[in-house]
Amino acid sequence: MTLYPLKFKAQLLHKIWGGHTIAGWYDFVPADYENVGEAWVLSDIEKFPTEVVNGSLAGDTLQDLLEVYMDELVGGKVYEVFGNHFPLLLKFIDCVEDLSIQVHPDDDYALENENSLGKTEMWYVLPSSPEAAVYLGWNQEVNPSLIHAAIQDGTLTQYMCRHAVSEGDVVFIPAGTVHTTLKNTIVAEIQENSDLTYRLYDYNRVGNDGLKRPLQLDKALDVLNFSPETEASVAHPLPDKKGITNLARNTYFTTNRLTLNQPVQRDYALLDSFVAYMCLKGECVITALDSDHPDQSVQIRQGEAVLIPASLNDIRLAPLCESELLEVYVEI
Repeated sequence: MTLYPLKFKAQLLHKIWGGHTIAGWYDFVPADYENVGEAWVLSDIEKFPTEVVNGSLAGDTLQDLLEVYMDELVGGKVYEVFGNHFPLLLKFIDCVEDLSIQVHPDDDYALENENSLGKTEMWYVLPSSPEAAVYLGWNQEVNPSLIHAAIQDGTLTQYMCRHAVSEGDVVFIPAGTVHTTLKNTIVAEIQENSDLTYRLYDYNRVGNDGLKRPLQLDKALDVLNFSPETEASVAHPLPDKKGITNLARNTYFTTNRLTLNQPVQRDYALLDSFVAYMCLKGECVITALDSDHPDQSVQIRQGEAVLIPASLNDIRLAPLCESELLEVYVEI
């Protein structure tokens, strides 16, 4: 029996800077969560693994599936490089307050010092406040002494590039790039499979334990790009006439936006990778036409993710109303 489209239950994370928007997408928010800052919709990170909710594999985690189905799940080249580790982490983020000013390490530093992948990522901006904005990269050459002084007097953002953002914007954040999201900004995030964040500054914010949240300044300075010259970018890709718009293509992930008003068929025969769908809005039925599994069809709605195993190639997407999905895979 072949595999089938796998829908996962999101892991909801309480954050002191989180809000209530993405929490409204789910009917299983823990009662003690005042603020849901993140929804991890596809994850095999040990402390927050996502579980299948449909079909005969319901209850299995992404890690369970990898150990059993290996390249059949993720693709031959992907499995050869990553083994029993899923290469990506997909999530939604809801910031009612500013995020910390932070940076992520690259693969070399993370593997040597943290036994982890690094973290290059992208944000796709969802409907947010008119004041939504991000800081991304430096606006001038900086150095550790300047950064230390700016942290002490709370002026670090004066040396960073500020970008107003709105729905449909794509923010690309290579590892080593200083960045933050400002309050009332909601994004979908596609990133390497890593939970490494080094904070440079957090507005002297106090955590649930009553203590100031810790910084990781020494590690942050180890991995920071001090130059304003970087591959980081903010863009607003224009929609393609066929409703399929490429948002990002790099060695870590390819991301396309699918705008659906009528059924479409996707042929992945030449793609040696899994495909993940994140539903941004609407509702859609996903059918694996080349699967003989009784659960070859699954319905996806806002805030949910479905994984198409690499062994399936012929996929039909039938929107129940105007819908928008992110389509994510790895090209090696």
